[in-house]
Amino acid sequence: MSIRAVSICCLFLFSGLHCFAIDRAAFTFVNYDLDIRIEPEQQRLAARGTIELRNDSSSPQKNISLQISSSLHWSSILFAGQPVQVVFQPYISDIDHTGSLSEAIVSLPRALEPRSLLELEIGYEGTIPRDATRLTRLGVAEDEAGHTDWDRIDNSFTGVRGAGHVVWYPVAMEAASLTDPNGLFEMLGQWQAREARAKMKLNFTYAGSANAHRSLLCNGTADRSTADASGAETMTCSFASLETEIPAFVIGDYQTLDRPPVVVHYALIHQFTAQKYAAAVQKVAPFVAGWFGGTHGTVQVADLPDEDAAAYENGGLLLTSLEDVSATQAEIVAVHQLTHAAFPSPRQWIFEGLAHFAQALYAESQNGRKAALESMEPHRVAMIEAEKQLASQRGGQEGRNSSGGRSISTALVNTSVEEFYRSKAMYVWWMLRDMVGDAALKKALTAYHPENDKEPNYLQHLVEAQAKRDLQWFFDDWVYHDRGLPDFRVYSVYPYQTPQNTTMVTVMVENLGSAGAEVPVTVRSAGEDVTRRIQVRGNSKNSIRIELASAPTEVVVNDGSVPESDMGNNRFEVESGKR
Repeated sequence: MSIRAVSICCLFLFSGLHCFAIDRAAFTFVNYDLDIRIEPEQQRLAARGTIELRNDSSSPQKNISLQISSSLHWSSILFAGQPVQVVFQPYISDIDHTGSLSEAIVSLPRALEPRSLLELEIGYEGTIPRDATRLTRLGVAEDEAGHTDWDRIDNSFTGVRGAGHVVWYPVAMEAASLTDPNGLFEMLGQWQAREARAKMKLNFTYAGSANAHRSLLCNGTADRSTADASGAETMTCSFASLETEIPAFVIGDYQTLDRPPVVVHYALIHQFTAQKYAAAVQKVAPFVAGWFGGTHGTVQVADLPDEDAAAYENGGLLLTSLEDVSATQAEIVAVHQLTHAAFPSPRQWIFEGLAHFAQALYAESQNGRKAALESMEPHRVAMIEAEKQLASQRGGQEGRNSSGGRSISTALVNTSVEEFYRSKAMYVWWMLRDMVGDAALKKALTAYHPENDKEPNYLQHLVEAQAKRDLQWFFDDWVYHDRGLPDFRVYSVYPYQTPQNTTMVTVMVENLGSAGAEVPVTVRSAGEDVTRRIQVRGNSKNSIRIELASAPTEVVVNDGSVPESDMGNNRFEVESGKR
């Protein structure tokens, strides 16, 4: 009986419970071993192979969800070499660029016990055209949407990112909608956490063209592609984990520039900018290595044909247009890419936060601290907006836990909110650096081993060991819980003249927010500015004394290094002549 006939029978024999009450998080995809054939002229992808799954739920499971893009269709699903009962259904979800999935609900001959494994033989095929339906149905203009969802298989260019863009390999997730952007990222984050130890092996084959220099690239560990007598190219691409690497592949008419530690694949018309980017990587590599160590292997850059296409970087592969990039822009992007390659971590706030922190560090090395803090300011604004959206969605107090923080999904240690694990995490690293110093932080980073990061406080203990200080309060407020942002103001200023004819200024700082921080306080006078650091816990006050040679004129709390909800109340003018 054909798989389509089986599915029709199943449709009548099984109730809707099998389709709609299924636990899509019950099974973990342990291993993928797929042969992927790509035919660019037909925009076609065909896959055959096996997937191994494990029942990670607490109860026996008989039904399994398998999802692929709605532009693909299932051709076979076998268990122990035999066809299985299957219900096929469209499943609306924005984890795919089409805004919909082709879902197969597989019914096993018998329920699978918890922690048990099974293997399925699968086949699916179809086309992957450029499609931005999930964005256009939200009202995004078609041209703008196309610059974001640029994935497609095409004879002129093929670029396909994985789940979250195009579901070209099987997954199983509950529906997510871009009407709740954080919900989409949370769902993808939960999926990646479940697949932390999943392995994937992809054997790519594609029909080459005698008239073009085609390169097949992927963002995993790849064997060099080879061509057979018919001109078909083959390459094996492997992934040791799907927690931080989202499988993607590219086929393009590329020239190649090999300048260790980077290989740039570029369109011939972009030769100059390719050389510029390679030079930028070589320039910043020693800086990155000084902080995070050398890169683990070679990083790659692949040129996108659309100059307005959104850039994408994952697994050491950067996809971006090389149409027009300045030397400064290239260096900042290269710092981010090399930091990822040098410092892998299973925790997003460490992995992404450090890459953004590195960019701010590099800006400081080139143009000083003020320039670095200015480059960070847009991240503070993004955080505030994210906080407002979350508060609105959760109805203010809803979602707060017993310790006073937000619900666990927004705690930095395991958040899937981009503005937190990128922007907030960047500030956390900057504040840690200000508190413990460059030398101690570098030593802590050197001691970090991702395979040992099994407990949330692993990194805290590394930093404390080098800094010789207790940082529990800081990690509680900024990493383990989401207590929002601080809000500092100068509560009072009391200057008095000392017997040595200097001025001693006592400054009281109040924190109106719930998160504590160590913040710089600057007292200015006609002849000098003096800055000291003060720790102010959430919803409390603390004071500091600063000595000047002359009377103070102004006191400023926070130079922008600590993200605040309100930066408009940080200055205090001291009345002229007040002693």
